[in-house]
Amino acid sequence: MNKEKNTNNDGSKKKGGNHEGSPPPPKLGKQFLVWMVLIAGVMVLLMFFRQTTEDDAVEVDLLTFERNLERGLIESMEIKDTDVTASLIPDAQYEKITTTVKSSYLDSQKIDEWKKHLPKDRDDALTFDESVNIWPMVLANVLPVLILLLVLMYFLKRQMQAAGGGAGSFPFSKSKVEANRHKKPDVTFDDVAGVDEAKEELQETVEFLKNPKRFQKIGGRTPRGVLLVGHPGTGKTLLSKAVAGEAGVPFFSLSGSDFVELFVGVGASRARDLFSKAKENQPCIIFLDEIDAVGRKRGAGLGGGHDEREQTLNAILSEMDGFERQDGIIVIAATNRPDVLDQALLRPGRFDRQIVVDLPDLKGREEILKVHAQRIRLAKDVPLSVIARGTPGFSGADLEALINEGALIAGKSGKERVELLDLEEARDKVRFGRQKKSRVMSDEDREMTAYHEAGHALIALLNPDVEPLHKVSIIPRGVALGMTMMLPEKDKYGMRKRECLGTIQLQMAGRVAESIFCEDISSGAKDDIENATKLARKMITQWGMSEKLGAVNYSNEDEHVFLGNEIARPREHGEHIAQQIDEEIHSLLQDSYEKAREIIEKHKDQVQGIGQALLELETLDNEDVKKIVEGKNVDELVQENRTRLAEQKKKSKVSEEKETQQDNEQESDVRPVPQPAENTA
Repeated sequence: MNKEKNTNNDGSKKKGGNHEGSPPPPKLGKQFLVWMVLIAGVMVLLMFFRQTTEDDAVEVDLLTFERNLERGLIESMEIKDTDVTASLIPDAQYEKITTTVKSSYLDSQKIDEWKKHLPKDRDDALTFDESVNIWPMVLANVLPVLILLLVLMYFLKRQMQAAGGGAGSFPFSKSKVEANRHKKPDVTFDDVAGVDEAKEELQETVEFLKNPKRFQKIGGRTPRGVLLVGHPGTGKTLLSKAVAGEAGVPFFSLSGSDFVELFVGVGASRARDLFSKAKENQPCIIFLDEIDAVGRKRGAGLGGGHDEREQTLNAILSEMDGFERQDGIIVIAATNRPDVLDQALLRPGRFDRQIVVDLPDLKGREEILKVHAQRIRLAKDVPLSVIARGTPGFSGADLEALINEGALIAGKSGKERVELLDLEEARDKVRFGRQKKSRVMSDEDREMTAYHEAGHALIALLNPDVEPLHKVSIIPRGVALGMTMMLPEKDKYGMRKRECLGTIQLQMAGRVAESIFCEDISSGAKDDIENATKLARKMITQWGMSEKLGAVNYSNEDEHVFLGNEIARPREHGEHIAQQIDEEIHSLLQDSYEKAREIIEKHKDQVQGIGQALLELETLDNEDVKKIVEGKNVDELVQENRTRLAEQKKKSKVSEEKETQQDNEQESDVRPVPQPAENTA
């Protein structure tokens, strides 16, 4: 599947968090810091105001207060409840003193006694303050808390607006469709490769969006919903964008997870808001990625359903039913799990058209590689068809990653152009993992790995029922200590019985070679035995390739995504049949093991030669293995390979210098076109 330049695996453009044309997000960090500084300043001012409103009197005990009174140092006195504040004469030590007395002590007799010591010529020598001013205390204690609450409410509102993408009392209920997602995509069917059948089916949708009257005048209408089904990375999102780009209509994109929120009812509200925006911009396309996030079967499993998700699904179903016949709105959804979708989504009138976006075939893979190879500096003699043959099962995203890895490997090696060896290394890295040259293996482990892979290589070369051998290596990759790689000549959509038996022999050959040449066996054959057992079980229980059990399906390995369905499912055969199945699988595997042993025993010298060559060179291609099987001396082969590698490096360097020189000459030949002078009159 081809990808647009600067796109992710799902086809979306690789831009930053903001999209072009959308408003920048609020800088909440800086604003929050400014507001906190302002609040701190206000609180400091209020505390200063509170302190200045209080009297700057020195608090003393009652005995000291009365001594100052008797000595004639107090010229005026103010009584407020149980607090007594006195102003002293100018020559005294303090300006004011204050004391607190018990309410029972302040009777009329005590006040008259104090009055005798006050100046007789002042009318304000003794005053009573009965008013209480609480506003400074209220302002100093309540106002900072109130301001802080208002600021927090403000920032909470801004956060909800940023999350919901709109304004209003409940902005989080709005759909998260961004402003630029409404625009018409610049992707067309020319940017899509490897899925010709899917493009042909979607061409009808494009025609309806371009000229709806052509269908409406005879009473026809296009399906309201189109469901794209395919493996991850096959380009479902890119295809939907290409439909909108071909038709020239707005493109509304939303993921199924965007409907799921903490608040109950938000998903349904967002669904209604999304369809409302689409009706305002029709004709248009609504793309719902990962529809299975909200479209799973309702009420399935032991625990019942999920109310919030089911409400969102009901809202989507009702909105799709609300489309009028003349509405130019088409809903395209994508999923890789159509088996878990609710049946109401798949009925006529909703997603009644399913388009399979399958993995690309050999021709499609080559076309995808050519498209992505335009973004890198590729050597002129690189046959992309060889890479396409060696990548069965790769999706468009995998092929894009392969090209990118090849460019990185070439750049790391200091090359000016990407060569075939770089792309092959990138293919092996994507499929098997990175080389682990730093892993230190003992001589015994290395020898056992070499003979293990030599057994695989011999069967792959001699058995015509398996795929042709491409190369064999004992360089560790990922969790594997070695690998034997096949290169299919064409795509296969089914397996014959002899091909299945040949594959099982190939997988058993590694364990056989270990037991013959190392006189021991290791855990390195774990994956081989597991894959052989799975293939044998499918042959017996699903494909009817057992003469004893016949053409009957005994498979009980269907995947259950809902726990309730699995528990309620009865067994499909009895204990007697289960025992026969186990016996047939064991017999088939044992026969393949013995046949692989016969072949390796017959060609024991050749297997030993392949193992010795692997220990010297670590990697052998198909031609090297053929030469050893035909009787070529291993030492001569090792010397030829080393000489050939040196010549290839020299030739590659000369070719790079020549191509770089040609590029420089072409760039120097390009002269800038003189621009006419601007008329400033």
